[in-house]
Amino acid sequence: MRRSDLLSRRIGRLIVLLLAFAAAACSERPQRPRVAGGEPDRGRAAIERYGCAACHTIPGLPSYGANVGPPLLHLAERGYLAGVLPNTPEHLVQWLRDPPSIAPRTAMPNLGVSQAEAADIAAYLYAH
Repeated sequence: MRRSDLLSRRIGRLIVLLLAFAAAACSERPQRPRVAGGEPDRGRAAIERYGCAACHTIPGLPSYGANVGPPLLHLAERGYLAGVLPNTPEHLVQWLRDPPSIAPRTAMPNLGVSQAEAADIAAYLYAH
């Protein structure tokens, strides 16, 4: 086999491989969880009202650098919440309403977040 034929085959294989990678990169991302009754804009307002950014880095909000709690970036992509609950909208709302009832040794206090506020906060966090 001539050297030019061999080179052409290698280039052809490389092109096929690159096209396969490009096609994989174009696939749709998984849909973000939807929170029943949750509104991201109201969630942002609730996050600001409760001062969540004092302990967490939150997408779209200024960070105050305390970093007591984990960063809440890419929350929708996590498998678990607080290391104990499967990451579902219902569990996130439950966690936001009363963290110590789920993880008694957590540093996150019960802030008295209502069901509606928790749904809004969850909607914001999943949207960002």
